[in-house]
Amino acid sequence: MIRAIIFDFDGLILDTESADFLAWQEICQAYGCDLSFATWAQGVGVSLEMFDLRDYLDFQTRQTVDRAEIYARHRRRWTELSEAQPILPGVVDFIAGAKRRGLQLGLASSGRRDWVVGHLSRLGLEADFDCIKCLEDVSTAKPEPELYLSALSEMGVAPGQAIALEDSPNGILAAKRAGLYCVVVPNPMTRHLPLDQADLRLDSLADVSLESLLAKAGSNLR
Repeated sequence: MIRAIIFDFDGLILDTESADFLAWQEICQAYGCDLSFATWAQGVGVSLEMFDLRDYLDFQTRQTVDRAEIYARHRRRWTELSEAQPILPGVVDFIAGAKRRGLQLGLASSGRRDWVVGHLSRLGLEADFDCIKCLEDVSTAKPEPELYLSALSEMGVAPGQAIALEDSPNGILAAKRAGLYCVVVPNPMTRHLPLDQADLRLDSLADVSLESLLAKAGSNLR
């Protein structure tokens, strides 16, 4: 029986990933170099500590960039672009439906807590989650399973009793390593990446009812 749904954040609740790519493209262009989608995509769903585009800038420009200045510049522009994005389709209905059914709601993100919780609070969603796990809460981010395992532990839910909602290959890998049924809902930045390891792929959370998804996951886990 499914007892919990665990959401990713970036790219799943809010399309911050398109904003992230554009912000990095603008910075690279200012330094006279290009940033391909393939290069940027390596970092989707992982932490800055694991994949840092400032290293890419060092290599491309053959100089050591001011890392603090680049980080602050990227963060300002990424925030500006992200705040212009609406909550992705189906998210609010899924949250409300889960609450009505008495399901626990978790969130597992490789992002920093101030980023994730700041946006959730701004969007009026923070209080809906029973458990929020971010980069600072674990020793290893996605694609390692620790974020999911930590969320499951706090909620008192077994892996076979939860559904993970993800948008990227690294997120899917983390969820599957933790033993969860994983639904991938790609955004414009991730829909062309390899997502075959997910148990189910949806174009949007608005395309399926919560009841239908629970039935699919339940039959798969029997």
